[in-house]
Amino acid sequence: MKISAVKLMENGYMLQPFAFGGEGAEGLDPAVRYRSSLQNYVIDTGDEVILVDTGLPDGYPEQVPDAKTPLFMGNKISDYLEALEKAGYKPEQVSRILITHKHGDHTGALKHFSNAKIYASAAEAEADELKPYPNVVPVEFTDGPYYNFPRSQKIADGIYYIEAKGHTTGNSIVIVEDGGLFYMIHGDITYCDEALYANKLSVVFEDVKAARETLDRVRQFISEHPTVYCGTHTPLGYENLEAKAVCDLDNPPEVIPPKEAVIKEATGKYVCSICGCVYDPAEGDPTQDIPAGTAFEDLPEDWHCPRCKQGKDRFSPA
Repeated sequence: MKISAVKLMENGYMLQPFAFGGEGAEGLDPAVRYRSSLQNYVIDTGDEVILVDTGLPDGYPEQVPDAKTPLFMGNKISDYLEALEKAGYKPEQVSRILITHKHGDHTGALKHFSNAKIYASAAEAEADELKPYPNVVPVEFTDGPYYNFPRSQKIADGIYYIEAKGHTTGNSIVIVEDGGLFYMIHGDITYCDEALYANKLSVVFEDVKAARETLDRVRQFISEHPTVYCGTHTPLGYENLEAKAVCDLDNPPEVIPPKEAVIKEATGKYVCSICGCVYDPAEGDPTQDIPAGTAFEDLPEDWHCPRCKQGKDRFSPA
């Protein structure tokens, strides 16, 4: 078994109220920042190549963050297919894709894999982000419990797809058993490992009660099994993977401050820091009767992201 990171963005940051504020931001300091990046993962069993999520759409614009931007994913390394090739794989080798959840930074390159089966929780298999793909397989998690997680689906020997509701109603995690270790590949259970160690929910979710239950189960599992914690939005995701670093909740690693962000010139577009949806003034938003040519600043105050329904304050320049 071989697990590799598909690296898409680097040198980003997130503010502490975003990283830790899922159950309230009181006492959290927006001046405190944690490293951010964007990567997904590929599992090579020797018999097949399985992806976990597929990054952002081709040509996705970089954010142009300011002091209030809650999450700057970082500077672009490459589009998804180029990053996958750097990891050593071509689209035609991929047989299955396991989606942790529907958001665009996890489903953005699905169009390149028409011959692969796309596994998604039945709770969101018909979400807007997944509707264009006839090769989606709704997963009902019918294989019973996986240790302390109540519902799971066995994908292959040593690979388990596990219901983990909260961040979205269909959120899932993937656990790979290999060499005596448990590799927990997740979307946004936490946005950074610092939140995991601090037992804090990140700010983005659809069901706070379920998100808390999931995080409690994740922490219990980690406390009982040698687990390598592989996230999407922190470089610790691939650093943990490359070092086979087992998570010890009682001994958090040293916090490494983010590098100075490289800020590019704004295009007039805005990007949702939650799901990756791009507002382009040239196109407007026909779903909310916003005509083409409407600048972001001129959108009504009650305008919201057409995908994840978050407000304007979740968007940053791109």
